[in-house]
Amino acid sequence: HPRRFLDITSQIIPKIRPGMSSASAVSQSGGEGQRRASSLTDCEGLLRQPRAFFILQDIRNTVGNIPMEWYQDYPHVGYDLDGKKIFKPIRNKDELDEFLDKMDNPDYWRTVRDKMTGADVRLSDEQVDLVHRLQRGQFGDINFKEYEPYIDFFSSETMIHPVTNRPQDKRSFIPSLIEKQKVGKLVHAIKMGWIKPRKPRDTTPQYYDLWAQEDPNAILGRHKMHVPAPKMRLPGHEESYNPPPEYLLSEEEKLAWEQQDPEDRKLSFLPQRFSCLRAVPAFSRFIHERFERCLDLYLCPRQRKMRVNVNPEDLIPKMPKPKDLQPFPTTQSLVYRGHTSLVRSISVSPTGQWLVSGSDDGTVRFWEIGTGRCMKTVDVGGAVKSVAWNPNPSICLVAVANESVVLLNPALGDRLVVSATDQLVSSYEEPEEAREQPVQWAAPAGKEHDAGHRLHLAHPKAVRQVTWHSKGDYLACVTPDGGSHQQVLIHQVSKRRTQNPFRRSKGLVQCVSFHPTRPFFFVATQRHVRVYNLIKQELSKKLQANCKWISSMAVHPGGDNVICGSYDCRLTWFDLDLATKPYKVLRHHKKALRGVAYHKHYPLFASGSDDGSVIVCHGMVYNDLLQNPLIVPVKVLKGHAITHDLGVLDVTFHPSQPWVFSSGADGTVRLFT
Repeated sequence: HPRRFLDITSQIIPKIRPGMSSASAVSQSGGEGQRRASSLTDCEGLLRQPRAFFILQDIRNTVGNIPMEWYQDYPHVGYDLDGKKIFKPIRNKDELDEFLDKMDNPDYWRTVRDKMTGADVRLSDEQVDLVHRLQRGQFGDINFKEYEPYIDFFSSETMIHPVTNRPQDKRSFIPSLIEKQKVGKLVHAIKMGWIKPRKPRDTTPQYYDLWAQEDPNAILGRHKMHVPAPKMRLPGHEESYNPPPEYLLSEEEKLAWEQQDPEDRKLSFLPQRFSCLRAVPAFSRFIHERFERCLDLYLCPRQRKMRVNVNPEDLIPKMPKPKDLQPFPTTQSLVYRGHTSLVRSISVSPTGQWLVSGSDDGTVRFWEIGTGRCMKTVDVGGAVKSVAWNPNPSICLVAVANESVVLLNPALGDRLVVSATDQLVSSYEEPEEAREQPVQWAAPAGKEHDAGHRLHLAHPKAVRQVTWHSKGDYLACVTPDGGSHQQVLIHQVSKRRTQNPFRRSKGLVQCVSFHPTRPFFFVATQRHVRVYNLIKQELSKKLQANCKWISSMAVHPGGDNVICGSYDCRLTWFDLDLATKPYKVLRHHKKALRGVAYHKHYPLFASGSDDGSVIVCHGMVYNDLLQNPLIVPVKVLKGHAITHDLGVLDVTFHPSQPWVFSSGADGTVRLFT
C-alpha cells in the first residue's frame, strides 16, 4: 500500500548514509524498523517487478510539487519534516568561477543542481548509467529482460475440466428488444426513402478524350486558361494522288531532300503521281504520323502562360531624334584624288583652309579644302605613317612621320606667318656645350629646303605617330618597340631639345596625346591608357579599355573625356571624373577601328573602320557634373572602297565647320558636310 510504503521509507531513508546498505539502515532504525523489515523486503521485491517504478529519494523538503521559482527571493527553499526552514547553500560563483570549475573539476560533467535543496549533487556511476539507458529508450532496471518468452494464461491443450463452469444466462436465448427497435427504425427509413442502398462501385477503368470538350459552353471551354487542341494542317495539292506537275520533285530536288535533316525538310514525304485512286498503295508512314499526332496532343501545354504585355519600344531608352541634334555631316561633298597608294593620315590647318595628307606612295599632298585642288606635293622618300599640322595659327609647320620626323613649311596662307615660321626655325643658336640626345637634329639645305623641308629629326627606329601640343612648341613621337624604353620621345622645336619622359617600358605603346589645357599626357598601350602628370612627374590614372588591342585615341576639347578605338570593333568612351572603366562601349562597326576624332567646338565625334564606313555620333558633355554625357549615333557615312581588306584609315574634323574628313585605302580623301 502506498501509505504503508511511505511510512516505512520515511523512517529508514533519513538514516541512510553514503555507502550504507538498506539492511544496515533497518537495523539502526529501532524496534519499529525491525518489526517492519519484512514489509520493506516486500517493497523491494515490488520495485524489482517489471513496469513498476518508484523513485526512492530524500524527501527532506516538504513543499510539494510547486514551482521552486516562488522561493527565488527568499533565503530558504522549503521546510523539512520538523517544519524548520531549509536554507539555500551559499552560491557566490560568477561566470568566471563557473568556467574555471568546468576546466579544473573532473567531475563537473556529472554534477547537477538539486532544485529542491539548491545543493550540487554528484551523480554516481550507476545513476549516470541509468540516465544513459533512459536516453537510449531502454528500461531503467539493468536486470529486466524485455524479451522473455510469453506464457499464455490459456493453454492450447484441450482440458477435461473447463476454466469456468458457469451456466449460460437466460438473455442469451431471448431476442433483444433494443435490437428489435433499432431494426424497426431502419426498416421504416428504407420504406420512406430516407436510406438508400449503396450502389456497387464500377471497377472498369474510365477513359476520356482530353480535348473532346471544344464547345465554348462546356466547362473546359468556359475555363479562363483553356487552350484548344492544336489543329491539324489541311492537306494540299502535294498530297494528292495525281498532283500538278509543279509539285513533283526532280531528281536533283529528290537527292537534296534525302540529304536534308528531317527537321529541315519542308515536306515530310515525297509527292507521287498514280494513274488512278485504285493504284495508290498503303501509306508507309501512317502509324508514325498518328504517333506524332498523339505526341502533339499529349505534350501540348493545356494552360496558357501569363505573359507580361510590354511594349518593345518602351524597353529602348528614350533618345533624341537625329534631326534635333543638327548640325552634323550627312553627305559626301568632295573627293580629293591624287595619291597612288593608301592614305594613312590626314590633318587640317588651324585656319580651316588647308588639308594635308600622307600616303604610302612616299608623298605628302597639301589640298585646298574649298576647291579640292592639290596645292603642293612634297616627296619625303618613304611611306608616310602620320602627319600633324601645328595647332598654333601663328606657326606654319607640318610634322611628317616616316623613318624619321620631317618638319615642313608648306608656304601656304598668310605670307607673314610663313616668314615668321622660317625666322623662328633659323634663329636657333647652338649651345656652347653640346648635350647628347637620343635624336639628331638637322637643318636641310638646297633642294630639300626649297621643297619646304625645315628640320630633320633622325630617330633610331621608324616613327609611327606624331602629335603636337596645343601651344605648338612641343612635339611627341611614338616609335613602337616592346623591349625599348625610348618608345615615346618629346621634342621642343624652339630649343631643338629632345627628352625621354619614361625610364622603362610599360608595354607596347600604340598612340599618345597631350591634354588640351592641363599638363597631362595620355599614353595608350594595347589594353590600357595611362594618364601622366607632367609637372609632378607621376602616374595620375590608369584606364582599363576592356578591349584586346587599342588602335587610336582622341581627347575631348574639355579634357575630361577620352575615346579609344580598338581592333576588336569597339569604341570605348571614358569619363575621367567618373571611373577608370569605360562609361560606354559602342559596337557599331563590324570590323576594326582605325581612327577616332573629336570636334573642337561641336558636340560631335567620329570613328572610321575597315568596313569602309565613318560613323558620326552626337556626344554632348554637360557642365553639370551630376549629368552623364549624352551619346547618340546620328549618321553612317559611306563612300570609301575596301582595298586589301582595309577601309577608312583616319578621320578628322574641320576646326570650325561641322565637316568631317576621311582617308582610305583606296587612295582618296573624302569630305562629308
